Amino acid sequence: MQPHIAGFPHPELIGTFRQFGPFGIPYQILKEGHDTVKGWTVEIEVPQTGERLEYPLKDALDDPEAR
Repeated sequence: MQPHIAGFPHPELIGTFRQFGPFGIPYQILKEGHDTVKGWTVEIEVPQTGERLEYPLKDALDDPEAR
């Protein structure tokens, strides 16, 4: 397990699965991203495609837990 970046506001999200909106595909939050002018990001992976990308933390917080 990686150490958390100091100041990251939601370390409890790391490793959890969420989905894009109420009917979207699931993704896993892998680790903290960067603290940007627009807010924090997280690195996510979409298991269905294997794609990894940075995603806004505020959007991840709005997405529901994956079922």
